[in-house]
Parts: sequence; C-alpha cells; structure tokens
Amino acid sequence: MKAYMTSGTIDFLKKIDNENPELNLYLMTNSEGGMAYYENNEKKIFSAGRVFEVVMKTGEILEEGYVVMNNIPVSDESKPGFEHRFKNQNNIVESMPGFKAFRLLRPLQGNTYVVFTQWGSSADFENWKDSDQFKEAHKSQAVKQPAYTNDRPFLTKCTMYIEEEEE
Repeated sequence: MKAYMTSGTIDFLKKIDNENPELNLYLMTNSEGGMAYYENNEKKIFSAGRVFEVVMKTGEILEEGYVVMNNIPVSDESKPGFEHRFKNQNNIVESMPGFKAFRLLRPLQGNTYVVFTQWGSSADFENWKDSDQFKEAHKSQAVKQPAYTNDRPFLTKCTMYIEEEEE
C-alpha cells in the first residue's frame, strides 16, 4: 500500500479533495498551513509531495483528531535495522487512551521515514509522552542519537481539518 502526502493552503487542498471524491483524503492543519494525506495503490493525485510505502499499519485514520508525525532521516544501510526495530517491538502505544492509528511510512524517494500516529486529542498524545510506556518504548534512544539517523528527527503536529458549517 502506498501513502501520499502534500502541503498547501487549506483552500487549495479542499479543492483537490472535492475533485477526487473517490479517495479518502485526510486534511490537516497546523501553524504552517495545511496538509493532505491518503492511502491508495492506484492513483497519484498530487503533482508535488511525498510518496511512501506503508510498512506497518494499525487502526483506521479518523476524520477528527490530532496527528503527530515523527520525521526520521535514516541512512540507506540502516533502513533494514530501523524497520526491524519497529516490526519486533510490542506496540504498547495501541493500548494508550486516545490512540487511534499508527503508520510506519518508508519514503520512496529520500531517506526520511514518517512515524504517523493519530490521537483523539493533543492531551492524549502528551499523556503518551509522559507515560512509563513511552519511556519503555524509547529507552534505547535516551542514551544517544540512534546510529541509523542522518540528521535530526523532527515532529510535525497537526489537527484534522473539519470544515465549519455555514449558518
């Protein structure tokens, strides 16, 4: 399964969504603008953006919620080990209150993986970050920067876009 992501103004992304009603396009916003995401093996609709292979998938992405994307640059020789780590750990995040969906996305171009999680709210994500389960899941990273990264990982946080009803 492939995943596609692009950014732009929310008005531009809504137009793309309206032109492609057969796709389940998820729109998100943050302080930097809008983002659109969808999963599909057959149709690429973005002229610019990123394409990923969905390596792992848990839960269904919902129209409402809070999304956190951990963008992790990984060197070519370290990609197998990076994916192995995810595939062989207990996904304790799934049992956390407010957890909705998880995707491990391998880039088809470039080296930046995306660990996509959706939560019911930003508070649910913060509770996960403050939990003992989070500390356990990330204990090997606390000592030093993992060897598989080329550059510093960074987070992208978004809220699912919900169009307001006109009165």
